[in-house]
Amino acid sequence: MDPSLVEPSKWEQFLSSLDLFLDPVLCALIAGGVLGFLSVYVVLRRMVFVSAAVTQAAGLGVALAFFAEIHLGTHVDPMLGATGLSLLATALLMADPSRLKLTRESVLGLAFAFSGGAAVLVGDRIAQEAHDIQGILFGTAVLVTPEQLATVAGVGGVILLIHLWWFRGISFASFDRVGARVQGLPVRLLDAVLMVSIGIMVGVSARALGSLPVFAFSTLSAIAALVLDLRLPWTFLFATIAGCLSGAGGYLFAFFYDFPVGASQTVCASVLVGVAVLMNGLRRLIRPAH
Repeated sequence: MDPSLVEPSKWEQFLSSLDLFLDPVLCALIAGGVLGFLSVYVVLRRMVFVSAAVTQAAGLGVALAFFAEIHLGTHVDPMLGATGLSLLATALLMADPSRLKLTRESVLGLAFAFSGGAAVLVGDRIAQEAHDIQGILFGTAVLVTPEQLATVAGVGGVILLIHLWWFRGISFASFDRVGARVQGLPVRLLDAVLMVSIGIMVGVSARALGSLPVFAFSTLSAIAALVLDLRLPWTFLFATIAGCLSGAGGYLFAFFYDFPVGASQTVCASVLVGVAVLMNGLRRLIRPAH
């Protein structure tokens, strides 16, 4: 048989087109890692629905950017739209809703439902970009532009640097607020840094990868780490690694088995939670009873 007629393997196809696939893999790796780190705060502070509402707002921001371009003739960078709406949602969720006779849970539900519904309505009026809107909402990061990769890498690097620099202060203010106030730490400022970090990182990542995998990175990574019952610094490290594995591993799984990328990354993050549960179960079986 003529060797030229033999279909190349998936690995050969991937390696031969590495220039094309390298940017989305790196983008998923970086976004997964930074969001995985932040996910420990999201889960331990019971802000999972905050992450859901902010990712939905990012999707709405991109849809509005397309709408402005098509119907109003005004160019708005979709990345800017995603980040702007993410920060707006973050600011709304940081505000005290009790003066309006609302609870924080009701504001969360309102932000999540409104953003999701409005994104679908806006998407219905921009049929030209319907595929892109679906990609933003559910994640189809087949291709990532160099500009998107540079933005995610730059923003992610700065956020991770700030959080490592202020790690003790932010974690102290997050998990022992009374003690942090007694020690004289600026709890409200540290809270604001955390929330703005989540809003910005979710915004830039959702534009590049889609809301669904971004939500998975910012919640499931920490859940997998917390199941292992590690000390706090190790929990942050494991959650960061889990986010990286979910992002890059999900992309490779989607490539080799022809599945949608965002869904593959989300399922990969979920599988890591299952693996962590099994590891914890095995450790309990092996550990001698006291």
